[in-house]
Amino acid sequence: MAEQKSRYVQKRTAKPKDMKGTLKRILSYFFSFKSRLIMVILLIVLSVGASVASAYFLKPLINDNILPLIGVKGPDLSGLISMIAVMAAVYYIGAFSSFLYSRMMVTISTGTLCKMRMDLFEHLQKLPIRYYDTNSHGDIMSRFTNDTDTLRQMLSMTFPQLIQSILSVTFTAVIMISLNIKLSLIVFGMMVVMSICIFFISRHSRKYFKQVQRAMADVNGYSEEMIEGQRVVKVFNREEIIKEGFSEINNRHRLAGQQSQGATGMLMPLMANLSYVTYALCAVVGASMAISGELDVGTIASFLEYSRTFSRPITNMSTQFNYIMAALAGAERVFELLDTPEEVDEGKVTLVYAEKDENGVLTESSKRTGKWAWKVPHSDGTTELVELKGDVRLEHVVFGYEKNKTVLNDISLYAKPGQKIAFVGSTGAGKTTITNLINRFYDVPDGKIRYDGININRIKKDDLRRSLGVVLQDTNLFSGTVMDNIRYGKLDATDEECIAAAKLANADSFIRKLPHGYDTMLEANGGNLSQGQRQLLNISRAAVADPPVLILDEATSSIDTRTEHLIEAGMDQLMEGRTVFIIAHRLSTVRNSDAIIVLEHGEIIERGDHNSLIAEKGKYYQLYTGALELE
Repeated sequence: MAEQKSRYVQKRTAKPKDMKGTLKRILSYFFSFKSRLIMVILLIVLSVGASVASAYFLKPLINDNILPLIGVKGPDLSGLISMIAVMAAVYYIGAFSSFLYSRMMVTISTGTLCKMRMDLFEHLQKLPIRYYDTNSHGDIMSRFTNDTDTLRQMLSMTFPQLIQSILSVTFTAVIMISLNIKLSLIVFGMMVVMSICIFFISRHSRKYFKQVQRAMADVNGYSEEMIEGQRVVKVFNREEIIKEGFSEINNRHRLAGQQSQGATGMLMPLMANLSYVTYALCAVVGASMAISGELDVGTIASFLEYSRTFSRPITNMSTQFNYIMAALAGAERVFELLDTPEEVDEGKVTLVYAEKDENGVLTESSKRTGKWAWKVPHSDGTTELVELKGDVRLEHVVFGYEKNKTVLNDISLYAKPGQKIAFVGSTGAGKTTITNLINRFYDVPDGKIRYDGININRIKKDDLRRSLGVVLQDTNLFSGTVMDNIRYGKLDATDEECIAAAKLANADSFIRKLPHGYDTMLEANGGNLSQGQRQLLNISRAAVADPPVLILDEATSSIDTRTEHLIEAGMDQLMEGRTVFIIAHRLSTVRNSDAIIVLEHGEIIERGDHNSLIAEKGKYYQLYTGALELE
């Protein structure tokens, strides 16, 4: 548990990235809606212009239409009514413009986030397995949810309000100067004081927004991990301990939120009070100027309205700046994932359908024939078809997940077409690592792996994996029907092929007993099935793919002995004519293998068939007879 906590603590100490570059990348997404953005900016200009002009109308309204009528009997109100009507029309135009650009910004922002999430998801499909092995799923999900959600606030509200505030300050400043320079200097002087306050408060709060996003990712990661492991938590009565762990992480998020929001919350009341001071100073100075005859009442009224509203867009800009900081913190994490190097694939050899004539000559076919071939390109532009037989050989392979820490040491072995090769050994001996290398989940830095005589580094990864059927110890089922999950192994498989595959794995009998048979909807990861039933569906999925090479990584570990015996016949049919790699702790499942490889600390210490290894009375003999247990 302490290790889990420290892992989350380490994440939040990451240094901030280039905010200018991050903003530029956000805008590159945003500006894909250029025509709509131009319309939004025009509407903002119209809205701001109407808002600023409405305050200016106070001057002629008072000077020309109210003051002259004071004390007049039977005054002509037509001019006053006309001016009020003009002001009402201007207000209406401003309000309608605001409504239109707000609606358009919702469309633009949601479209931007949709594209960004799509890019994220597409990029995730191109990342190597190493990335998923070294990053928590909760942290990855946080980039799809919390981090992109902070961008929604910035794109839909902050961006238009920032433009609106800049235009409002500019238009208002020009009109105030045209009304009276002396009063304008008072306002501008106070604005300098406000700007200094904004600068220091924003600089103080900026660092906390990054911590908020990191802390939220920690909360998600820890929550997901504990939810997935609830069975283990309850078995070992660790509820109170994980509550303490969550409390620590959650409190970090709370403190970061308090610090960031505390600084932001201080800004609004401070700006409001300074604006009141500005208003009072302008009122006092304006009144004295009016008494001395330097200013008329209408100009004072109009100017006071501008002085009251002038600080508002500046305050809004400072508030929006904080939202921008939060959005940039989230966007940095999103782009950090997008910048993660994709899985490299320099393979040129592809897998094609093939057919063989009476002379044994291979030709490429456009339809499924039941026979496969490797299409090998040569430097002179010609291609050669090499029949896929399933001959797999490892030659002096050395590999480690981390530098200077090898997992496999000088591994050499071969599997001839149609052979069953079993890997036996303690946990961590390197059994699964070998299958990971055959799949090219990881590339071999030292040594070679050849598939039908072709270095697998020359084979395109997608084509290599199409030739391999894999049944893992961990069952992974998807939302959908039972039929959909079986068909996942071969998307163009017919219902009949899926049912035949289920029968081959002896899954058909239990499937037909489900409420809707093959049309039964599965809950999250097949939660409405037993562990053994989920594994049977995994085996059915591999069977329908009909691959020439099979990898069974503890495929029957989740199945009880009775069920295991039931599917042995089906598995034998599935494995017939195929090269098969088996990893198993139950040694009874590997005794019929053509060759058994005993691994220890990343090295092959014994190899042979069951009878020869028993006769040697070495490590395998000890494991099989129970003199030594697998760990």
